[in-house]
Amino acid sequence: MSPDDWHLFDDVDSFLARAGDFLHSRPALHTIPLTVTDALRTRGAHAYGSEAPVFGVLERAGEVRATYFRTPPNRLVLTPLTPEGADALAAHLVAAGLPVPGVSADRDTATDFTEAWQRHTGATPTLHEHQRLYRLDTLTPPEPLPEGRSRVAGVQDRDQLMRWHREFVVSIGGIPAADHGPWADTRIANRRVMLWETPDGTPVSMAGMTPMVAGQIRVAPVYTPAHLRGRGYAGAATAAVSRAALAEGAAEVVLFADLANETSNGLYQRIGYRQVADFALYSFNPRASRDDRGPESGRGRV
Repeated sequence: MSPDDWHLFDDVDSFLARAGDFLHSRPALHTIPLTVTDALRTRGAHAYGSEAPVFGVLERAGEVRATYFRTPPNRLVLTPLTPEGADALAAHLVAAGLPVPGVSADRDTATDFTEAWQRHTGATPTLHEHQRLYRLDTLTPPEPLPEGRSRVAGVQDRDQLMRWHREFVVSIGGIPAADHGPWADTRIANRRVMLWETPDGTPVSMAGMTPMVAGQIRVAPVYTPAHLRGRGYAGAATAAVSRAALAEGAAEVVLFADLANETSNGLYQRIGYRQVADFALYSFNPRASRDDRGPESGRGRV
């Protein structure tokens, strides 16, 4: 396999014209590229930051075999690859002068690409997180539910959503945006966040969901402030948003969980989520990489 089998794209429409059918063929496994490219098409090329995204397609004998994309400052996101494909991709990215601060992919692909990137650039990898992708089987709301009820977040919740989203991003080791207002505004307008509130009307947990693409909806983010955890609020909010996704007509409802968090993994399984695949997220030490002089353009995980 040659680096020339990889083809670079700098706009989402051209990328999807070539890779859309491939991504739609496995909606659950391809949930990240599907939802990110949908957001880029509907909200513009800078939906995830001020720098332009970059995309790539592995094609052999006229057939798409894999894809990548990146939107700065996030990691490179890959669909499953063979070790040979990962090595060819690393060579392709180095030749194109594209910086890669990290990678997110299924565990085998992430490992293979990390090893290839280290060979080609000298970058030092650091494992950031192991995740498990789950798909909803039969929704089983937790029993008993905590006191209170679920409701769709509205304009009156904007400040709460902004604050909670910032706290969520920090809690998973991400880089908070300068302004979380656009995130909150989009989700309020599209009714994409469910809140669990106590009987007196105080919101205590939120669970969001992506727009439906290729029949799949991903639950994200799920967040409860630290001082309110352990009371069943996250389970209630997740069940509520999962029910809303099914009511919208989703054929597949999926979510990611940090494998280091036994509580959340146990919760999702109890309410009906079943394992699809394990993923790994790596970061690369930029000082060790020989591609530092290349122009910055791209992105990774949401």
